[in-house]
Amino acid sequence: MDGREIRVRGQVQGVGFRPFVWQLAQTHGVCGEVCNDAHGVLIRAAGGDLDAFEAALSARPPALARVDAVETRSIAFAAPPEAFVIAASGRGGAETRVAPDAATCAACLAEIRAPGRRQGYAFTNCTHCGPRFTILRRLPYDREQTTMAAFEMCPACRAEYDTPADRRFHAQPIACPDCGPRLWLETDGRESADDPIVGAARILAAGGIVAVKGLGGFHLACDATDAGAVETLRRRKRRPSKPFALMARQEDLAGFCAPGAADLALLRDAAAPIVLVPGTGALPECVAPGMDRLGVMLAYTPLHHLLLDAVERPLVMTSGNLSGEPQAIGNDEARAKLSAFADAFLMHDRAIARRLDDSVERADPPMVLRRARGRVPGTLPLPPGFERTPQIVAYGGQMKAAICLTKNAQALLGHHLGEMGDALTYDAFVQADRDYAALFGHRPEIAACDLHPDFRATQYAEATGLPVVRVQHHHAHMAACLAENGWPLDGGRVAGIILDGLGLGPDGTVWGGEVLLGDYRGFDRRAWLKPAPLIGGDKAQAEPWRNALVRLDAAGLDEAADRLFAGAPLALARQAAAAGLNAPPSSSAGRLFDAVAACLGLCPLAQGFEGEAAMRLEALARTGDTGAGYDFDVAGGEIDPAPMFAALVADLGAGTDAALIAARFHTGLARQFAAAARGLVERGDAEVIVLSGGCFQNALLLTEMRRELAGLPVLTHRETPANDGGLALGQAAVAAAARLSPPESS
Repeated sequence: MDGREIRVRGQVQGVGFRPFVWQLAQTHGVCGEVCNDAHGVLIRAAGGDLDAFEAALSARPPALARVDAVETRSIAFAAPPEAFVIAASGRGGAETRVAPDAATCAACLAEIRAPGRRQGYAFTNCTHCGPRFTILRRLPYDREQTTMAAFEMCPACRAEYDTPADRRFHAQPIACPDCGPRLWLETDGRESADDPIVGAARILAAGGIVAVKGLGGFHLACDATDAGAVETLRRRKRRPSKPFALMARQEDLAGFCAPGAADLALLRDAAAPIVLVPGTGALPECVAPGMDRLGVMLAYTPLHHLLLDAVERPLVMTSGNLSGEPQAIGNDEARAKLSAFADAFLMHDRAIARRLDDSVERADPPMVLRRARGRVPGTLPLPPGFERTPQIVAYGGQMKAAICLTKNAQALLGHHLGEMGDALTYDAFVQADRDYAALFGHRPEIAACDLHPDFRATQYAEATGLPVVRVQHHHAHMAACLAENGWPLDGGRVAGIILDGLGLGPDGTVWGGEVLLGDYRGFDRRAWLKPAPLIGGDKAQAEPWRNALVRLDAAGLDEAADRLFAGAPLALARQAAAAGLNAPPSSSAGRLFDAVAACLGLCPLAQGFEGEAAMRLEALARTGDTGAGYDFDVAGGEIDPAPMFAALVADLGAGTDAALIAARFHTGLARQFAAAARGLVERGDAEVIVLSGGCFQNALLLTEMRRELAGLPVLTHRETPANDGGLALGQAAVAAAARLSPPESS
């Protein structure tokens, strides 16, 4: 009997795709079989309306599925199949995609709130929701390959699991109170006799702190409306000012924030990221000091829904870790590391296979700021021209480390790991490299890394024994934005406005505010911020007054510096700058933001966390009328902020509102860099303009830059971070371009 073999590639395992195919077969009278294998989903079918059956596979797949390709070839059956069946999975392998973890669906949420055997059960899930990547040990995605293997299904769950028409058919994390993971509350080192949810809610309502085991690790939770509880958490965790993430029910959002339609859509996404939304000032200032935006996520597991239903108020839900270390994921690890922070532990016995922080995103203008739970291990198609890209591993930078793999013309940008200077973060980086390679059958031919020889990721790449491609930091930023936007390998040159903190330039100086002209294969530096010394090296990142001092002195405004920073060791700093002693010159735009913030009195002596000064400056600027932006001088490609500082100091002396000063800085900076890039496009040197680098996490700067570039084609980050979290994608693209044949000359 003639039939078809249909191969479906993409994110098609663990998302209910096989029962979806089974139901389509019933609808269209098709017989045969479907199974998972190393390459995705394989279908052998005959009879019925095969054309309509095949078309429906990609036209309306399950909500969590992502179909990359449907490939068909004719086959012959020795005997006509009599029915359509779901066959056992094929051999293990890693040519398919793994679904990210997904937030609780509406059906499961209704189930835990209604009478029935899963009422109040914290681990309810189905093929449309629940843990995926955080429980997976190896492929193919079957129960015995996950951390759910320890829980033998009861007869009722087995019946659901085996019934193709059931929404729990082959839902690998399927569970119920009779056979699944168990939840308990620990206080004073012992399991409490209280109902875990009721007991945890009571502690939170009394101002206590509870360590909650989630999907990718532990959170530390407290009542976000209780200033005393929030301050206690800050004191215990030694986190003086960094904003805390919040978790809430959708019906409670209006009580403390003002999400727009785009914010709500993103909050409800299956990825359930932390979303930056406007605050209303209803919560204590200590939740997010100096910020006008709050990082908010909706409950994304049944456990979280049950807890929020019990407390009926928003909760601080911040990573359960020692400062600078990765999040705790094991029960014993949490007890050892978090006991000094938490008054109780809300625990369960389902193991976490890999640590994943919560993703952080913004809806308007859209951007992923931290790519993690819910987004990883989703892949991006490589642009046209990269079809023959070899398997490459790229190791990113020093800050916001993340790894990227290329395989089968796809790029997998891994999860946020953290700052590589921390020993445990570096250990997590090494583990992630091995984990991704094993899980996805990755055998790299090339390693890509940053140009900086002292970055730990660079040193790691050089120790792999692979051929190494070293990619300049800002070139990688530009290439990452190009790759995300599908810019072809031979699409022509682009003008890249790259604004960030620090990156080693090919001339040996520290870059950070550049306009580049180039493509994946190379670049020229056409404009740059006038360099200023970083007094004290790394201390310049932590103490904004140092950056303000050198900029004011360079503008002949030393008296203003003396007045603004009278309490700082200015004489010693000036001596170091003059002697070039631990004061490397830098064109960093990030340090320029710090300098302006310091002049306005925003954490001038020390930042409580990376980026605090710039974030406070953005929040302040949003409250002011932008008006006319400050001017910069330009000569020979060098953009000098001296006139800007002169005008800023004059405005300070005139009593101009600080918010207006902050807004004028944003507008002036955007106008000057936009003008440099616009000229490259208008002269025909560049096809489009690319905006990348950590400074473009600043929504106001991004908006102002887009306004200045109105009428020109502009590429920005949306699915990958503009900061160093996206660096590895750009490194991989540059390394691939170097390996692939250059374009034929015309």
